[in-house]
Order: sequence, then C-alpha cells, then structure tokens
Amino acid sequence: MMSSDLKFKFNHFSPSRLCSAMPSGTATLNDGNEFPIIAFGTGSTMKFKDVTDYVGQAIESGFSHIDTAQHYQTESYVGLAIKESGLPRSSLYITTKYGSGESPQWAIQQSLNKIGLSYVDLYLVHFPYLLSDFESGWQEFEKLKKDGLTRSIGVSNFTLEDLQKLLKTAVTKPAVNQIRFHPYNYASHKTLLEYCAKQNIMVEAFGSLNSITQNPGGPVDAVVNAAAKRVGATPNQVIFSWVGSKGVAIVTTSRSKERLQEYLAVEDLHHEAPLTAEEIAAIDEAGAKGPPSQLVVARLAMQHRFEKSSPFIIWLAIAIMFGLATFFMF
Repeated sequence: MMSSDLKFKFNHFSPSRLCSAMPSGTATLNDGNEFPIIAFGTGSTMKFKDVTDYVGQAIESGFSHIDTAQHYQTESYVGLAIKESGLPRSSLYITTKYGSGESPQWAIQQSLNKIGLSYVDLYLVHFPYLLSDFESGWQEFEKLKKDGLTRSIGVSNFTLEDLQKLLKTAVTKPAVNQIRFHPYNYASHKTLLEYCAKQNIMVEAFGSLNSITQNPGGPVDAVVNAAAKRVGATPNQVIFSWVGSKGVAIVTTSRSKERLQEYLAVEDLHHEAPLTAEEIAAIDEAGAKGPPSQLVVARLAMQHRFEKSSPFIIWLAIAIMFGLATFFMF
C-alpha cells in the first residue's frame, strides 16, 4: 500500500478551461512542491507528431499536468497549446526530460525556448545512460534547480541499482522516478517501489494499461473486470486505481476526449468506490502469472514435454519467453 509520505490528496474539481487554480489530486514531493498525480503524456504514439490539438483538448478536459520530452520532439507543440489555452502559468504543471548528449544547462534552455516558458516544474533525466558520470551529471541537475530553471528534478527509467548509485553522491534527491509500470511487471518492480517509498521519491507510471492495450486476454483481465463490475467503473479506471493503491502517479494519453474524461474520473472512484484490499491483491497475483503470450509458450512447453520436442522448438520457446519477459517486465 501507499507510503504515508506519498499519500495522494484527492480534491474534487470541475474541469474548466477557465479555472485559475491547479486541479488536484496532488502529492507533495520530497522538495515540498505539489505534484498533480495524473499527467497527459505526449510520448508513446504521439512522438514526433504535431500534438497541439491533443494537448489543448487535454487541458480543456481538466488535465493540468502535461508531460513532454526533448526526445519526443513535441515541446514546441506543447508550448503552442499552452499559449492557446489562455491559462495562467500557475494553472499548469509542465514536465520535460533531458535527452541529449549536450550539457543539461544547454538542453533545458533549448526546451524552455521551445515551450515558451522561463521554467519547468519538473525536469527528468530521461535514461540513466545519458549521465556518463552520475556524480557530476546530477550536480548539473542540482544547479538547474538552484538557478530556478526547474522547480523539481528527477529521473526516468532508473532501476534500483541506478538510484542507489545516484544517491551515494546526490545532495538533492530525485523528486520523481518515472518508469514503465503495470500489473505484469509489478512483481519485478516491487523492490524498486519499496526503495523509492523509503527514500520519499515519487514513482510515476507510464504504460499502466499494458494488460488492456498490449496484452488483452491474460490473467489480469478477469479480476479487473470483476472489480469494474462491482464498483461501476471501466477496466481502465480499475487499473489506474490499482496503480494509485501502490502510491504511484500516472502519465497517460489518448486522442479521445471521452477517454480523457474517463481517466480523470478515477479520482471520484477513490472517493466513492475504492478497490478493496482483496481486489488489489487479486490483481497483484494475476499479474505475477505474466502476460498471456508467456502463458501460451509455457503451456506449449508443458504439452510437448521438452524432452520430446525438437531442439528447434526448445530454443524457439526459450527465446520467445526470454524476449517477452525482458520486454514486459522492465
């Protein structure tokens, strides 16, 4: 369950283009800044595209937190959507990510120029390998925060080992670690989540709907559908509620206004019909069984009893299982 330091505050809000205060639910980060716990992302299928209209639609729907990245090449479109929204800067929370071999100081200035802002709310190291030296590289990030170019600093795609290495020399802890997180990789990420909670580092999830969008028909479906029926919610909302039960924030995306409103309504689910401890545990257990493609291979292996199978089939099954496990668990 959630660390007491990372409990979310769900306050009802009425999505409006004209709202002047940042909508919540929010969590308080380890640096004291408020963090909207559901973000509209411009990665995934939106990378390298003009996302102006989609970001504008997300803002109109009630999203205050917009997530972009240097790598996505969507920063300029995010900036245009912000300008067209007419909202004051204080109403929006902007995350972007360092993704180049240039210095963080140069990179963030390029990002700010594209977005049209004097600062971002959160600046992340997109991948660990971008810091050739964790100590000096993170010191540059700490300076960006000190100089007011970003209010919070964090990381993305960092493993437990990466974080432990970083924290050996960090003066300022990362406020956020954004990772791929869903029921099928929860078991492999449990230790990472526990470490982040202990260090008061907010975990933010992307790819949480994996069991619905990438791996339908797996063991997670039945328990999610049963919970959805009980609380009168959609399977998407149940998954997001499960993510929240782990003390994890969400970045998601959609081109559909109705879908965006569905995602934002998850806050009401926390108030009116939260998942039970038994439902959360059932999703955990179903996810630990792995996605359906892994189960198919496992059944095939059992059926043929490896000793009766040809060497080709054996190695093919092993290769498929290893490849899928690597992709879906990390």
